[in-house]
Amino acid sequence: MKITYKFFRSIRQVVILLTILCFSLILLSSCQANVPQNDQVTRITLWHGINPPVNRDVFQKLVDKFNQTHSDVQVESIYAGQLDQQMPKILTAFVGKVPPDILTFSPQITGQLIELNAIRPLEDWLDNLPLKSDITPNLLDELKLDGHLWSVPLSTSNIGIFYRPTLFKAAGITNTPKTWQELREAAKKLTVDRNGDNKPEQYGMLLPMGKGEWTVFSWFPFLSSAGGEIVRNGVPNLNNPQAIHALQFWQDLLKDGSATLSPPERGYEEDAFLQGRVAMQITGPWTYITKSQIDYQVFPIPRDVEPATVTGTGNFYVMKTTPKKEKAALKFLEYVLTEEFQTEWSIGTGFLPVNLKSAQSEAYQQYIKQKPWIKVFLDQMSVARSRPTLAGYSRISDSLGRAIEATLLGDSPQVTLKQAQERLELIWGK
Repeated sequence: MKITYKFFRSIRQVVILLTILCFSLILLSSCQANVPQNDQVTRITLWHGINPPVNRDVFQKLVDKFNQTHSDVQVESIYAGQLDQQMPKILTAFVGKVPPDILTFSPQITGQLIELNAIRPLEDWLDNLPLKSDITPNLLDELKLDGHLWSVPLSTSNIGIFYRPTLFKAAGITNTPKTWQELREAAKKLTVDRNGDNKPEQYGMLLPMGKGEWTVFSWFPFLSSAGGEIVRNGVPNLNNPQAIHALQFWQDLLKDGSATLSPPERGYEEDAFLQGRVAMQITGPWTYITKSQIDYQVFPIPRDVEPATVTGTGNFYVMKTTPKKEKAALKFLEYVLTEEFQTEWSIGTGFLPVNLKSAQSEAYQQYIKQKPWIKVFLDQMSVARSRPTLAGYSRISDSLGRAIEATLLGDSPQVTLKQAQERLELIWGK
């Protein structure tokens, strides 16, 4: 009876979920159909996952400015949740034929969206824009696949390690770590158990717990610094010595007792850092830390074989809808790429501008002087690598994320990466 009850309870939950999902799609379609239409105005929707909320406010202010200065196009900006949470919504909206007109996401889902025939290529449009020459060239290369440009950048960035200078000083650390070994030693010194109960009140470092893309993203610089990669000749290759070495390093920090794990799938949250419960956190210039009143500084990702970090490019896709809406979407994207937008967006959020004129502008240069830590991320761009954008990346990320999570929970990286590779080989190409 117990098994039968659980079975029927699971079925009931699935039915309820599907009913809610269908009702939501019907309601959304109905709402769109009931919006008063004006032949002179094209209304488009934009989904994004911009965080923290203060950065979201900056973006909304810029969207409002566009709407105020464009009588023929009106953009509705919708926060659709963290990127890890969005894919089910995106797929559901596409299947239900109610996709957004513009989607903001990381380049790594490009292949999946192409397979769904959900997005339109943008090179013909961009090639005819005079401001194309103002865009940082290597950013466009990251957004290409199969000979086409599938998106344009909203912003770029990379990740470093934020730290609390007062905690470093209290631990007697006068220089920031330059190598993995120095990082490990610093994390030990920064771990403090004040009452001797073997439960530190302060840890040296926070590591992201979970199998989502944030975990993979945060680990990627360590893989690159070890000289590794996860795709070779277009084929996944997770089980390699460099990947094992990089994953072993994270596990060693935990074994030392000098690192603590974030709540599941919440590795981007900064509460522990802001409260002084951890002294170092892996994140990028967009972080809420920079909007807080605490003391903080940044240092580059320490090197193993070579210095490295990972790009955090946020980009815009134009979804296949109608010619009229696609044209309106492109008009908004042109606005996003301008010097004016990029300067205000970058100063307001900490992301790095994608427009060369914006980066060289007097306003942005003054901003760098006021916030010199930004230079760490600007300098790291020369050693930043992007995650693969090939079709099937979502399957690679899922398998790799599971391996990282299992390793952080105590399994051997040799075993977890071997299992991840075997799992991929079973499903690759299907």
